[in-house]
Amino acid sequence: MNQILVTKKLYITPELKRKKKIYKIDFIISIFLVCILTSLYIYAEYDRNKSEEASQEILADMSKSMNEDDTVAKDDVLLVVLNGTEEDYNEIEEITNVAAVNKQAEIKTTSNGYQYRSIATIEIPKINVNYPILQGETGSVEETETLLKMSPCKYHGPEPNEKGNFCIVGHNYRNSKFFSKVPTLVSGDTIKITDLTGRTITYVVYDKYTVDPTDTSCTTQLTGGKKEVTIITCTDDSKLRVVVKCKEVK
Repeated sequence: MNQILVTKKLYITPELKRKKKIYKIDFIISIFLVCILTSLYIYAEYDRNKSEEASQEILADMSKSMNEDDTVAKDDVLLVVLNGTEEDYNEIEEITNVAAVNKQAEIKTTSNGYQYRSIATIEIPKINVNYPILQGETGSVEETETLLKMSPCKYHGPEPNEKGNFCIVGHNYRNSKFFSKVPTLVSGDTIKITDLTGRTITYVVYDKYTVDPTDTSCTTQLTGGKKEVTIITCTDDSKLRVVVKCKEVK
């Protein structure tokens, strides 16, 4: 029995004690880090859910406003069409109406002081997307970052549903919110843009690719006089940008 005890004591060397102590410290640090990371994840998910709620509140307000006002604003608008067809006149009137209504849309202010308008809605049935499209007053990076936490935003281009390339950006939260599922879209999928005049136009996906974050060639307005929509979001690793090109369904 004494021999066994002596043998055990011989194996517990100072070096072994030091290693055991280091192991305990490392274990405690690991637990601490796991707790911090878990807390950060929970907070991030909470923040995303709050963003989703804010976006849906804006969407509800837009629907209510559009239902209450069935008339299109035409104040302070002068149209002169010489030797034009009825189709030309209607087209110019639509463009003017959209611009006028957007200009008169309610200006709202974020908690940190940035102003914005809700100028349209985007619906993508395949991935259950239905959000308002926001547009800031200044277009600054800080403003855009704030608004993107609330909903997808206009990035570049004409008014919604006009000729040209209407570009929309949205966050990829790697879940089911905002533009997280946009990278799963394929050619033939459809999206719907509804502007503040109540006009809804359906667009079909015809191309999808990734680009470097500094590559803005996808925002070109050379559409041959057609109406197009470009949807932009991040890849899951946030290193590249996913670009989805859509054209009007005739």
